Amino acid sequence: MSSPTPFKMRLVHLDLKGAPPKVSYLSEVFPLFHSLGANGLLIEYEDMFPYEGHLRLLRAKHAYSPSEVTEILRLARLSELEVIPLVQTFGHMEFVLKHAAFAHLREVALFPNTLNPHEAESLALVQAMIDQILELHGDVRWLHIGCDEVYYLGEGETSKQWLQQEQNSHAKLCLSHMQAVASHVLTQHPGVTPLVWDDMLRDIPQEQLKASGVPQLVEPVLWDYGADLDVHGKVFLIGKYQECGFQRLWAASAFKGATGASQALPPVEHHIRNHELWLQVAGSGPRDALQGIILTGWQRYDHFSVLCELLPVGIPSLAACLQSLVHGALDYSASEPGHLYMDCVVRPGAPADCAATTFHMFTGKQPPGLAGAPQDAVPFAHSTQRSGVLSEHFCLWTVSGGFAEDVRLRAERLLGVSSLEIADTVSEGAGSFPGSDIHALVTQISLHLRSSVDTLLERNRYVTGWFSPYHRRRKLVHPVMIQHIQPEALSLLSRWNNLVQQLEVALQPVFYPDTIEEWLEENVLPSLQRLQDLLQDLGEAAARQPPPTSPGWDTGQNP
Repeated sequence: MSSPTPFKMRLVHLDLKGAPPKVSYLSEVFPLFHSLGANGLLIEYEDMFPYEGHLRLLRAKHAYSPSEVTEILRLARLSELEVIPLVQTFGHMEFVLKHAAFAHLREVALFPNTLNPHEAESLALVQAMIDQILELHGDVRWLHIGCDEVYYLGEGETSKQWLQQEQNSHAKLCLSHMQAVASHVLTQHPGVTPLVWDDMLRDIPQEQLKASGVPQLVEPVLWDYGADLDVHGKVFLIGKYQECGFQRLWAASAFKGATGASQALPPVEHHIRNHELWLQVAGSGPRDALQGIILTGWQRYDHFSVLCELLPVGIPSLAACLQSLVHGALDYSASEPGHLYMDCVVRPGAPADCAATTFHMFTGKQPPGLAGAPQDAVPFAHSTQRSGVLSEHFCLWTVSGGFAEDVRLRAERLLGVSSLEIADTVSEGAGSFPGSDIHALVTQISLHLRSSVDTLLERNRYVTGWFSPYHRRRKLVHPVMIQHIQPEALSLLSRWNNLVQQLEVALQPVFYPDTIEEWLEENVLPSLQRLQDLLQDLGEAAARQPPPTSPGWDTGQNP
């Protein structure tokens, strides 16, 4: 795909520690990912990988079989998506350390998230996990070894004693484990380069990082999912890492799963903004500083947290983010919202291919040499040589309006949706992409189920005035009030039960039963239970004989 994006590789992250899709669904969405502009996958298996031997107990109930993993890799190749597997090897080890067989390898005995780096058995454990994963993945070029959010590192008893020695530090402890894991990958699996999340490296002094040898072993992935990403800070960090000796760097954004542990619908504008800012980072730093970008789609914040947005629900956000990376994005830094106008100009005789160009973000007046822009355009991004002479460039111009029209239209066409905006109702324009029925139904439930029940229970005058919690506890009700409350409650319950049944039918081909059960129990059943409880209390109150005393049956006015 020829495009002006500075990110040569654009990987969609599949976080399988929650709501892992069935392989049949992946066969449908992989071609869509490719059409949207992705050329790779970061697959975080966690407990969905078919570990064998003493690691077999790590498997989830519905873990993929070896043949299913092989099929996933085949499907990825068919859609020209390069696979990078991810296995956590330091922090986020809950899926391993929760088991009694490995609990003795915890850094802090009470917490299962971080591995004790002092134990030889800890290194042997992650080496075995790596070897099994790479055995099934054949000729991959990269392996992501995690190493993010290594909470409580240094707080274990062994670490506390180790840190008492003058030459030791938390940074040294972290780097030594990274070095050991990465060295195993490079030694035992030649041709495979380890990637690591960068957060544990950010605050390590430059000289210490350089002297550790880690920059020669791994490629850091700079991650930031915010709509307020600090562009200058990221450019500075890129410079620091390069000076330390890291040969290649990566970026990581988010298209879902980064704005709340229990988020059901992704805030698309937040995620688009995050990608625009990463474009600014790529355009402001050295040419080709970033090897690629990973569009993360977290499904849980950690192994024990609730589910974030389901993958089908996140696809419109993914589409907007990928298309923004490939074709341009909205300039929020301009004084007014704007569309993007893209112009690719090359030197005479050169092929008209912008894929290798880079760009620098700016606002201000048009620089010399950039001609042919729309009359009402404001320059947003361009590529230049260091001398400032524009022998070849690509340009983004902001034009009055809102979300980049060409980007929006491309995404909507690829998804078969009438609008990328969150719709209030399920309609024929909800989309034709795989899982669009799930997206439409989840949207409807998330926007309206709880609020409709709240409206009945907390703002309906018959319920609040004549069937309050006081009345419900004592099973007291004016007989005429039953006629006002019961039909509405039954109608509301029937409507939502019907919609939930439709959702269950839509979810079954995509997800395993435990995912469906969890999502419904978290997002649907509490509200339905409130309705059912209301109807049960109403029925019991109606069945009772009028009590000898009551709070007063005179309503004061005809309802």
